[in-house]
Amino acid sequence: MMPDFMKKAQELQEKMAKIQEEAGSRTVQGSAGGQMVTVTVNGRMEVTSLHIEPQILKNEDPSFVEDLIVAALNDGLKKARDLMAQSLLEASGLPPGLSGGFPGF
Repeated sequence: MMPDFMKKAQELQEKMAKIQEEAGSRTVQGSAGGQMVTVTVNGRMEVTSLHIEPQILKNEDPSFVEDLIVAALNDGLKKARDLMAQSLLEASGLPPGLSGGFPGF
């Protein structure tokens, strides 16, 4: 029985390594202010692009623009964490309704 457990653990570890390897190519977008600010974040939690609509730079208070950037970054990072947690859950073979997901992801 123990060898079966070890084999399953190794298979899961290999699946997780593959998911992490592929993480750089999977992206999500976060936004704020009705998409006045958008960010693209990959599965490695790296911000790969940032777009700010030019009109808000002309007319808005800088602190407002800063708040939008922070909100868009947080939105994008949350979506990237959710994407990776879902990928890890699928790889684990655990039931989709598992409450709580994976702590730290």
